[in-house]
Amino acid sequence: MRTTFKSDAPEIISPFTIEYPQPDIIISVPKGGDKKKLLELSEKNAGYFIEELKNKARLKLSKNTDKIKILEQLQEDMQLPALPVHIECFDNSNFQGSYPVSAMVCYKNGEPSKKDYRHFNIKTVQGINDFASMKEAVYRRYKRLMEEKAPLPQLVIIDGGKGQLSAAMEAIEELGIIGSTTLVGLAKNEEEIFSRVISNR
Repeated sequence: MRTTFKSDAPEIISPFTIEYPQPDIIISVPKGGDKKKLLELSEKNAGYFIEELKNKARLKLSKNTDKIKILEQLQEDMQLPALPVHIECFDNSNFQGSYPVSAMVCYKNGEPSKKDYRHFNIKTVQGINDFASMKEAVYRRYKRLMEEKAPLPQLVIIDGGKGQLSAAMEAIEELGIIGSTTLVGLAKNEEEIFSRVISNR
């Protein structure tokens, strides 16, 4: 126990008699005085610590409940066939007008899942073609998930206009997974949903 608590104190103050394997350690059960006050303070601190742990557990439960409520509201507002506990979002970019890239961020159970974030260096597109870049990124992502027999997200969000959404849909169609997920397009200028394709799942 002394090793566990990294203590070399020669005395243990306890509210009751205990057996201790090291005979050189003094066990004190104080009835009054400074040692009794020290014991009472320790018990009070332990009580505060236990209550803090309980509060953290309640807060975590509350946060998880709030996240589920938000996801349920999202499902209702967007008429999704399944609770979107797994969401993936795609966006395109380029460096100084060349070198197109795409990025995908992932949310699971209402929280960012950074280990699932992906970055795609576009390989099949010549020059800047936002639509073709989106199609390649979406195709590569879900082809990989299919090969790994990993679950598909309930919701895929495409950052772009109708062209980007249509390009993403082409990738989904070519992979033969229409009806396995819901694709949503976001208008960049208005930052609102302008089009969506609801799955049949």
